[in-house]
Amino acid sequence: MTQSNPRHVPVLSQDVIRYLDVREGGTYLDCTIGLAGHSSLIARKLGPEGHLIGFDRDPKALELAEQRLNALREELGSGMPRVTLIGEAFSQAAEHVEPESLDGLLADFGVSSMQLDEPERGFSFQADGPLDMRQDTRKGPTAAQVVNEMDERDLANLIYEYGEERRSRRIARAIVRARPLTTTGQLARIVSGSAPMMKSERIHPATRTFQALRIHVNRELDEIRDLLEAAPLLLKRGALKPSGRLVVISFHSLEDRIAKDVFREKAAEGILNIITRKPVTADEEETGRNPRARSAKLRAAERTDKKI
Repeated sequence: MTQSNPRHVPVLSQDVIRYLDVREGGTYLDCTIGLAGHSSLIARKLGPEGHLIGFDRDPKALELAEQRLNALREELGSGMPRVTLIGEAFSQAAEHVEPESLDGLLADFGVSSMQLDEPERGFSFQADGPLDMRQDTRKGPTAAQVVNEMDERDLANLIYEYGEERRSRRIARAIVRARPLTTTGQLARIVSGSAPMMKSERIHPATRTFQALRIHVNRELDEIRDLLEAAPLLLKRGALKPSGRLVVISFHSLEDRIAKDVFREKAAEGILNIITRKPVTADEEETGRNPRARSAKLRAAERTDKKI
């Protein structure tokens, strides 16, 4: 997704523009606008008759996206499309967007680099910070509440299911014994001590546990399912007008599995045509510039003319 520094380049950006088939004067929804990396590229192609809609439930991300798009407006002048920014979870898209109104919908899943870079958000163990992990800091339980209050068995199941961590029971037992935990550094040390890095691994021992907690705190997989179930209804139907396009970028297997399954279900129902038979991944040049792009997988589909 996005970063808070000027060196950031959104992942698979040219593929996003190509598979969205961005057309001048169209209406496009960026469900995870972040710092408007992809949205800025889309806006450049829309022209003054176009409409860009952006969702983000992180208030700070939405504020920074607005700043970036305002700077783009100064550059493009009268060529800037209309912009609507909505501070809600993308699962609420159907409550704010008219049915069959979109030429394209983009969702770039996962935690943003901006959030990872800020210790006070509690997403990363690279710097010590409070155990928060909420994308929307206005509501919901924090990661600290989860690790300190959840039953050991439930915590182990959570780490196993959402982190795909085989040593989940050992980790959950160590967490419960070490309570109360209040910082990312504390949690990372407890996990590393109970499940040290194996020779075959390249990632930090706490990576999967942090992923599991983040997914649980933000209900990420439920949010993705809700969005993808609603997305076809929001896209323009084919036949008399160009079909709306749906493009999603996933960063781990749980996200990608949901996208693949929903695409197949909707294709079987005759609602979507799948454009990418295999996920699109970054080439060596892009991964050299941006290592995070290595795990990115893009899938795309277009709306058929079948009425829902």
